Amino acid sequence: MSQRIAIVTGASRGLGAAIAEELACRGWHVVAVARTTGGLEEVDDRVKAARQPGAGELTLAPMDITNDDAMAHLCRAVYDRWGHADLWVHTAIHAAPLAPANFLDVKDWDKSIATNVRATGVLIPMMEPLLRGSDRATALFLDDPHGGEMYYGAYGATKAAQIALARSWQAEAAKVGPRVLIETPAPMATATRARFHPGEDRSPLADVRAEAARLVALI
Repeated sequence: MSQRIAIVTGASRGLGAAIAEELACRGWHVVAVARTTGGLEEVDDRVKAARQPGAGELTLAPMDITNDDAMAHLCRAVYDRWGHADLWVHTAIHAAPLAPANFLDVKDWDKSIATNVRATGVLIPMMEPLLRGSDRATALFLDDPHGGEMYYGAYGATKAAQIALARSWQAEAAKVGPRVLIETPAPMATATRARFHPGEDRSPLADVRAEAARLVALI
């Protein structure tokens, strides 16, 4: 069996990093995409330190998913090297600070739209041809339903729009592929959640690595 190829967008921290590590430990070759070079290198270091026989490896792709040219170049490079991708996991997100709707910061609002909505709409047409080259292709999106909740205006609205795009693709691809999964992770002890809920008791929250393992098992 040829090595499975995964693209993980948003792979430098949090659940994206944990999923990239879990996939690599299970033998996947992971193209890890994120803006933060240092974060990607830390993920790569952890994968190398934990390497077991049969483990995969990472190709680091430090780039911004809102840069259309960079992402098109990445997809072309994946095609030229492997001819396909078996999996796309989209965890990249801009989590704007919680604020009342009448106090939305325009820069955060614009960045939320660019990262959470526009980039997703641009990436789906880029990733779909790569996934069509695999007979076991899957795209995984992660829901975080806060639309309409107090203080979640920018994050909740743009995350809901992202998942609406994914659900449309899921319905359209149901008979022809790729398989589109939309999962809602358990609340996790991540840095993003700590910013959203400072002072929260984190002991009941799920471990991000355990949640990554659960999600990868679904694939």
